[in-house]
This record gives sequence, C-alpha cells and structure tokens, in this order.
Amino acid sequence: MTSIPLSGTQHTLRSGEYEATIASIGATLRRLTHAGRELTLSFDADTVRPSFRGATLAPWPNRVAAGTYDFAGDTYGLPIADDGRPNALHGLASWLDFAVVTASDDRVTLAATIVPQAGYPWRVRVETTFTLAADGLTQTVVATNESGESAPFGTGPHPYLVAGPSALDTWTFALDAGQVLDVTPDTLRPVALVDVAGSTRFDWRAPRVLGDAAVDHAFTGIGAHVARVTDPTGTGVEMTWDAVCSWVQVYTCDQPGGSANPVHRTGLAVEPMTCAPDAFNADNYDYDTGLQILAPGAQSTASWRISAV
Repeated sequence: MTSIPLSGTQHTLRSGEYEATIASIGATLRRLTHAGRELTLSFDADTVRPSFRGATLAPWPNRVAAGTYDFAGDTYGLPIADDGRPNALHGLASWLDFAVVTASDDRVTLAATIVPQAGYPWRVRVETTFTLAADGLTQTVVATNESGESAPFGTGPHPYLVAGPSALDTWTFALDAGQVLDVTPDTLRPVALVDVAGSTRFDWRAPRVLGDAAVDHAFTGIGAHVARVTDPTGTGVEMTWDAVCSWVQVYTCDQPGGSANPVHRTGLAVEPMTCAPDAFNADNYDYDTGLQILAPGAQSTASWRISAV
C-alpha cells in the first residue's frame, strides 16, 4: 500500500526554471521555486499544512465575524477557528482533499465539492487549475453552485511570498491600493474603510522598505492589480490578479512570541480576494464588500499569478 503524505497527493509541475508542487489537501501551493530560489514559504510534504499556508480559500476568504451571518432571511452559524479570535476563518475548502481532473507536466486541474452543512447549506463545486509557464505560476478558481438556491461566495489564495535571503524588515514592498479596512485590534473585525494617504503603515503606493510595519489588513481602491516585494540583494516576487479580486489582504506574519517564534516575519502573505473580510455580513457595511451571490448553476471565476522578479 502506497503511503499518502500528510499534506495529500503531490503534483509537481515544471516549466523552464520554475518548479511548483501542489498538495491535494486544500489545493495547496506547497512549494514554488525559480532557478532553485524559494518564492514562497514552503513546508514538507509529509506534514500537516501549517495553518492556511498556500491554501485555496472558498466559499469565503478571510473572516466571518463571530461566525454568524444572515442570508435570504435565515441566520447561519459557522465553526469558530481564528487563533483564539471569535471568527470563522478562510472558508470550508482548505481541508478538503481535491481530486485530479486533468494533469500534465506543467498543468494540473483539481476539484472538490463543498457539501451542504449546517452553517453553509449549499453545494458548491470548486475546480482550480495551476499552470506553470515562462511568466510564473497562474492559478484559476472556477466555482459552480450546484444547489437549487442562490449561495453567497468568495475566494482567494493564501501564499506567503519570500523576496530573498534578507530579513523581511529589509524588503521593499509596493501595492497600488488607496484604501485600507480599519479593524479592531483584538478580533480583527471591520470598523471602517479609510484612505491610506499619509499613513506610514498602510500607504505602499510608492515602493518603500517594510521596516517594522506590522500589517494584517485588507486593502481596496486598487489601481494596478499587482503587489511586488524585493530583497536588498535584487531578487523578488511579484503577484498579479484579475479585477474580480477587488480586495487584497496583506499580512507581515507577526507571530506570538516575536522573534522567538521561528515563523515570525519569515514571509509576506499577499492574498487577493473577491470579497472583503466579513463579506457574508455585507448589509452591515456602507461600502461594497464584493460578495458574490451565485444563482443555481452559476459560476464564478478568479485568477492570480506569482512570478519571480
């Protein structure tokens, strides 16, 4: 009997100087390299994936505050799982075992179905394709509502970008986003959408060094749908995404215990999202959360790419 690694079946893609490994649990980007250089935080195949590192997030990315929301006249409760915070985190697909639909040397399509359950009583098929080419690794997610009723939906990825060998504090970051979502410091629940202008913590429209900035926030008002992080040695990583991802979460990977934690500030999470944090509670906010409502049989498509700089 063949032993399957703890992170699931492994799918290795190669194209030119790029190599990517996708783990089937959560359709997770486990490793991405260019000319042998790590572009994302990786982990061993026979390891339970650390948190949501590299996972595909659906039917919502980010958080649902208190794990509760109202939809079509009913109230639903979701499992609470947010590092001690009272929120539902990163959807229901991240621990599903995605099956192969098609595969080749530089491309794999995986699929899994979110089945109806107490907190999300809709059946949604999530099919995702990873394609490796000269311009990097592109992931496309196609979600299909296989239920007889409309369903709320959102998606996004959760990679941690690695610019190079230097410390994250020395990396230069750029993101053309004019607004940031202010959140409560304890629960990270949305408070208000504010302009980034004049903020040394949140205005990255002109490239500058991250320094000691601690960020775990969602940005919108996006001009160019691209984020870039570069190392003082000259290497870097760029992430681009299509316009349906009108939000992007940026997280500097600050960990409890600070530098005593080996994962502390070791990668920069850049998470394009089709909707805002707590979008399932869209009626509570005075801005467009981007929540999609999938009619029966309807599909939603979103795509993003990670490239070496």
